[in-house]
Amino acid sequence: MVTIFAIVNPVGNVPFFVSVTDGFSPELKRRVVIKVCLVMIGVLFTFGIFGELIFSIYKITIPAFRVAGGALLFIVALAMVQGRPVSGQITESEADEAVEKTMVGIVPLGIPMFAGPGSITTVMILISNFQEGGAVSCYLFVFMGILLTAGITYIILSRSDIILRVMGRSGTMAFSRIMGLILAAVAVQFMLDGAFQAIADSGLL
Repeated sequence: MVTIFAIVNPVGNVPFFVSVTDGFSPELKRRVVIKVCLVMIGVLFTFGIFGELIFSIYKITIPAFRVAGGALLFIVALAMVQGRPVSGQITESEADEAVEKTMVGIVPLGIPMFAGPGSITTVMILISNFQEGGAVSCYLFVFMGILLTAGITYIILSRSDIILRVMGRSGTMAFSRIMGLILAAVAVQFMLDGAFQAIADSGLL
């Protein structure tokens, strides 16, 4: 749950949410928040459930995905630690257009701000770990982590104006950097596990 929460990073996304929904009525903001959470749950559940099928179609091995996914997560984490916008999440033109759209809860907030490549990769890697160990029941822990993260996201975004006023932009940026540091450590662990498993599968060890 901590890993999923770190990559989704709802606190760090509060300033963007506030700017996108600036001028929205409280009721409209509530609807946008609900859409964000539902889209996030739907996307992450879909990739969590059908991740194995995607692996088989493209003939991707678990070690290769762990290394590639860990590298992607490390890039995202590095951007978070440095306080830079995460590459590939949102462009300035998309942000300008989002203010004028009524479906901002789906794009760009739901996808790709909260359910982006990083969070999708994280869920698929966590699921692959359980598939490898044969612990099918442990899928519930990943899905519970997604639901808990969505619930916390709903609470945070529902009180985004208060949070931004109390923490300030510097506070939210500091929190985002802490989450980035945690995510960087997780990413390195993913790459190490994938590399060691690949070496073991090759028979070198």
